[in-house]
Amino acid sequence: MQSAIAIPLSQTSLTRPNRVLNSTNSVFSTPRSLRFCGLRREAFAFSPSNQLALRSDRIRNASRRFQVSAAASSAAGNGAPPKSFDYDLIIIGAGVGGHGAALHAVGKGLKTAIIEGDVVGGTCVNRGCVPSKALLAVSGRMRELHNEHHMKAFGLQVSAAGYDRQGVADHANNLATKIRNNLTNSMKALGVDILTGFGSVVGPQKVKYGKVGFSDNVITAKNIIIATGSVPFVPKGIEVDGKTVITSDHALKLESVPDWIAIVGSGYIGLEFSDVYTALGSEVTFIEALDQLMPGFDPEISKLAQRVLINPRKIDYHTGVFASKITPAKDGKPVMIELIDAKTKEPKDTLEVDAALIATGRAPFTNGLGLENVNVVTQRGFIPVDERMRVIDGNGTLVPNLYCIGDANGKLMLAHAASAQGISVVEQVTGRDHVLNHLSIPAACFTHPEISMVGLTEPQAREKGEKEGFKVSVAKTSFKANTKALAENEGEGIAKMIYRPDNGEILGVHIFGLHAADLIHEASNAIALGTRIEDIKLAVHAHPTLSEVLDELFKAAKVESHATTKTGDAKKKLLNTSEDDGRRRDGEKQSSVCKDLAFGSIRPSSFVEIIYVRVLSLLSRIFV
Repeated sequence: MQSAIAIPLSQTSLTRPNRVLNSTNSVFSTPRSLRFCGLRREAFAFSPSNQLALRSDRIRNASRRFQVSAAASSAAGNGAPPKSFDYDLIIIGAGVGGHGAALHAVGKGLKTAIIEGDVVGGTCVNRGCVPSKALLAVSGRMRELHNEHHMKAFGLQVSAAGYDRQGVADHANNLATKIRNNLTNSMKALGVDILTGFGSVVGPQKVKYGKVGFSDNVITAKNIIIATGSVPFVPKGIEVDGKTVITSDHALKLESVPDWIAIVGSGYIGLEFSDVYTALGSEVTFIEALDQLMPGFDPEISKLAQRVLINPRKIDYHTGVFASKITPAKDGKPVMIELIDAKTKEPKDTLEVDAALIATGRAPFTNGLGLENVNVVTQRGFIPVDERMRVIDGNGTLVPNLYCIGDANGKLMLAHAASAQGISVVEQVTGRDHVLNHLSIPAACFTHPEISMVGLTEPQAREKGEKEGFKVSVAKTSFKANTKALAENEGEGIAKMIYRPDNGEILGVHIFGLHAADLIHEASNAIALGTRIEDIKLAVHAHPTLSEVLDELFKAAKVESHATTKTGDAKKKLLNTSEDDGRRRDGEKQSSVCKDLAFGSIRPSSFVEIIYVRVLSLLSRIFV
């Protein structure tokens, strides 16, 4: 298929230790703020201060307590695990997933190394979510400035807005460089060894790395994490030249803004780039293999998004077709795209455009990792893992001390999912079992307006309900009823929740509207924590805020009266405990009063007052 890869979503709450002991057993705080996008606070606010340097020294001291005696791993054979280790943890790949795992490992006192063959930050920081958001920030402002009706509604008059293409490209590149440097500095400051070169597994608990033309270095670790990410997927028959036929890697450089560009695939990547290109003046043609655009989204959200994001803009589309052959522009000829029917494979049409963007999803980057040395066979390029990210070999058995996270395992190809998986692995190797609930991990498409989602779509939920024998209900609310959205003149949008009316379980939430990517996290956290609707609808939201869209959504749900709530059970337990504590305290007070009276430390009048209060308390319990 030429639509973006859609994979079922899944997370449980992530917890981190507050303290670590250094070599002198003193206690100190460790930085551990985890951003949902997978980038921690250090990536955005790094400052090489003396305090951070001192913290780094302390963490290095703490890591030595966990270090098994180091030895030259090259002396051991590749087929047998070494008896001593250079590191507690080695991570192959320094993208967002590897970075999150490394920082959490250091916080847990592990001596950690990370191997990176390209640049720190991986796809997300250098060729994905970070630079694309910079371009989308520009497209959002351009779109607003060009919307004369929108500006007049605010009483604003704006002359014709323009842009400098190179300036826009520099903004994206500068942001990527800044975040990449901050990631690198944060790992160095916290004591992570950054090893440069291409890493691969050479045997149990053993890795080699090195640059082309130089000898390899062999190191050992108690545990190894593979976090090598993914690359753009290009179907057969498509010739990419990086100029007129491009992938998202090339498009983020914004070396040109073509008058007419075809985008193959209408998933997250295709939609976001259509937002950028149309805001900068291009005409767009979508080529989608399935029968509808945006096939990975909830159907109702897709329908509304098409009405807002596609129909009013300079976008047309072909659905149910494959781009069987794409030839780059050359010798004065345009880009040629041959379309065939997705079902019959019969020729359908030929397009001539200025450029073509291949947005057909991503493929795992797992070649050359030495997986054959531990008998691991990839499946369509993905490394097979269990629910704890432990690698499974060709015989279906677990490979000891070897894990794989992020795009390379294919469970959920999102940067923040990779980071969460990496943190989950570190929890396991440090003695705390942890299984990530991928159905609680949110996803977002940063168009204008945005789209976000967590959990199941309505068709998925109804299919699950039929199989497991429970009813499914849907609640909806509109941005048009939200004061803050109306103040922003951005009332277009809805929020939708799929849930079980019998017990109030939230199965999925989908949002289309202003700042949908920020709003989704209340729902994702509720799913992660197992919070029921009857509990969360009692939460208070500030007014006027966009968060009230979710508040109204939860209140709109109709849960059957017999459904129990976790909060209700907790309150009942708390009341019982409080009553028992009250009785105990009353008994202690009476005993104390008797002692005081016996020893003459309390006046009789005070004693009468105490008895009077005690009688009133007993009467209140009888009649209330």
